[in-house]
Amino acid sequence: MTPPSTTRLPLEGVLVVALEQAVAVPFATRQLADLGARVIKIERAGAGDFARGYDTTVLGQASYFIWLNRGKESIELDLKSPAGQEAMAALLARADVFVQNLAPGAAERLGLGAASLLARHPRLICCSVSGYGPDGPYAAKKAYDLLVQCEAGLLSVTGTPEAPCKAGISVADIAAGMYAYSGVLTALYERERTGRGSSFAVSLLDALGEWMSQPYLYTVYGGQEPRRTGARHASISPYGPYRARGGEVFIGLQNEREWVVLCERVLGRPDLALRFASNPDRVKHDDELTAIIEGVLGSLSPDEAVARLDAAGIASARLRTPAEFAAHPQLEARDRWREADTPAGPVRTLLPPVTMPGRPAAMGAVPALGQHTEAVLAEFLPGRTA
Repeated sequence: MTPPSTTRLPLEGVLVVALEQAVAVPFATRQLADLGARVIKIERAGAGDFARGYDTTVLGQASYFIWLNRGKESIELDLKSPAGQEAMAALLARADVFVQNLAPGAAERLGLGAASLLARHPRLICCSVSGYGPDGPYAAKKAYDLLVQCEAGLLSVTGTPEAPCKAGISVADIAAGMYAYSGVLTALYERERTGRGSSFAVSLLDALGEWMSQPYLYTVYGGQEPRRTGARHASISPYGPYRARGGEVFIGLQNEREWVVLCERVLGRPDLALRFASNPDRVKHDDELTAIIEGVLGSLSPDEAVARLDAAGIASARLRTPAEFAAHPQLEARDRWREADTPAGPVRTLLPPVTMPGRPAAMGAVPALGQHTEAVLAEFLPGRTA
């Protein structure tokens, strides 16, 4: 039975003040906005979040900014001016959450450090996101996504044997943003039990480092670096792309039962199940296995190969471009696309991954720079205008 729809979202009534730019913190606060939180985005007067200028591909607007900032209110403040400081103080006096990703030490210089804010507002939740953390020899070092991918070792395990390669998305920023998002939710839950606010910090290096834990464990305890294997897996076989007739099919195995099924029902070679009985054996002889698998799939079109793999219960995929992803039949069948308003017109965008029956995501508009300055200042500082 489908639950009845309700207009109240889980974070409705939660006020988030976000002193944010670029990717990591905007990604976190957009998740909060989708769940119903009111997110007031503080932007630099006259300039705004520099992610607004990353590109002009979405109706003349930046794809990054459109992705990261729907459902927020934008106000312009000069936080070094008395008027800007007064406005910020009024916002924080009523805020539930304050999130910032200024350069290390900048928040403290503006009087917005977590310790001083919590002294004034004991129920406030303060989240700080930085590149390398608030202390240590890298604390003041600039940290952009590619550079953190380098420092976390991601490039050393991504790419081909000949050359390392960065991830094609802002994976360090996204990792940090997700931990900031989950940290805010955790702190809100804790405050419900204790009545007290709290502070926490997230760094891009720590976040991506968590995601690099398996290669670290493999290296330190296995005594060898993971191989760069392109789209193949460094420590599982068969796993990756295999040539069919006129294209490629990606195969992924996770256990010995699936290996036996692949040998018997897809390859027609039950003898291989005993010949390469363990995953380490298969990784060691991956080139030989690849030739055998491609010898069978080479007589099948990619669609025929996928059909045979599906019938056997073996995980497979086709390599899609972003344009092909935009027309993915699974997303269409599940009605996962919506339109969000932007200053230049509506944009087709995905629903958030967390699906709550009966409670559709807010999917609010992307704001123009300073669009809400006058209204917000009138609300929080009655009698004053921008």
